[in-house]
Amino acid sequence: MRKLTAGLFLTLDGVVEAPDDWQGPYFNDEIGQRITSGVAEADALLMGTRTYVQFAEMWTSMPPNPMADLMNGLTKYVVSSSLSDLKWQNSVLLTGGDLGAAVTRLKEQPGKNIQVPGSPRLVRSLLRLGLLDELNLMIHPIVRSAGMRLFDGVPPLTLEVTETATLSTGVVAVTYRPVKP
Repeated sequence: MRKLTAGLFLTLDGVVEAPDDWQGPYFNDEIGQRITSGVAEADALLMGTRTYVQFAEMWTSMPPNPMADLMNGLTKYVVSSSLSDLKWQNSVLLTGGDLGAAVTRLKEQPGKNIQVPGSPRLVRSLLRLGLLDELNLMIHPIVRSAGMRLFDGVPPLTLEVTETATLSTGVVAVTYRPVKP
């Protein structure tokens, strides 16, 4: 069975909203390498509407480079009730309303990991459904005090730390695996 992994930027107080507004001073080659490594272990992406729209605009407008080529070449599964026309190559709209069944079918297909980049609302749904296998957080040493938090609305759950690293900019990269009850 394929592994479903998620990667998000997070502030110390749990804010995931608008990382482009606060993570810039901390982003460096070290973080870029970690992101590239995670995506390289996948052969598909799973995204919500906002992340899909932002990524489609960004990655299709970039000149050819290894990461853009990778992102543009991967199969992209999109969970959305508002999109109907997906213009980014290799994009598939997941419809039908039963997220759990759709994601379970994807995980049962042969292949590499399925990566969820960003998409905090989708990540919360996947956590609630018990479908997320790995959560990779880049915790930034700042407090935003306001904004969408990753775990709002998620029922209590236990996470096991499987990897940690303190990066040169002070960001702490932590990989968690949900502990199944």
